[in-house]
Amino acid sequence: MSLPTGDTAPGGRGPGADAPGAATHGTGLELDHLHCLRDHRALFADLNLKVGPGQLLWIRGVNGAGKTSLLRMICGLLLPTQGCVRWHGKDVAELREEFGRALVYLGHAAALKSELSALENLLAALTLGAIAASAADAVAALGDAGLRGRERALVRTLSQGQRRRAALARLVLAGASPLWVLDEPFNALDAAATAWLSTLIAAHVARGGIVVLTSHQSVTLPDAVPQITVSL
Repeated sequence: MSLPTGDTAPGGRGPGADAPGAATHGTGLELDHLHCLRDHRALFADLNLKVGPGQLLWIRGVNGAGKTSLLRMICGLLLPTQGCVRWHGKDVAELREEFGRALVYLGHAAALKSELSALENLLAALTLGAIAASAADAVAALGDAGLRGRERALVRTLSQGQRRRAALARLVLAGASPLWVLDEPFNALDAAATAWLSTLIAAHVARGGIVVLTSHQSVTLPDAVPQITVSL
């Protein structure tokens, strides 16, 4: 596992060091001595990192390195073998619903119901995520995502790229959720959709949000986005 590095500042930083512009202790996301053991094999160990408001954490690594496991730990869906994840200084395992309201997690799969429309899927996701939005808001979000005219199409009739856009449309309405955790969000997106999502991510970071993502694609985000990179 490589040590965390900040793309916005020269040189690397050792475990536990703050990123450039990071908030003070207890603010934002903190990984404290995280260990992950799967099938008797250590995927990563002693991972220490702080990500403050207005920063992006990019997790890189080959398949099987533990990227998705780390994202699930950050979301409180997987317990670390050792260590803990803190949100504003508190263990996420203890925050439960409070942390859930602060979080938007989009997994590697689109996680859409194929017999529902793109609009119905989005409205259901917004309700489950406690994001207040009207049907008109949801229609507009799907339009922004490139599905104008296909909002009421059944998901099973959509292409892979359109399904990915339908899932990502939730982010258009999730600006008030301070933490976005995105597993391979650029998968199946064409150049136009990739540019749209990059702009959406940059805007969230600019308003003080935190974004954690993995991606195999070589995606260029705006230089103004403070980035930390961890290679597992």
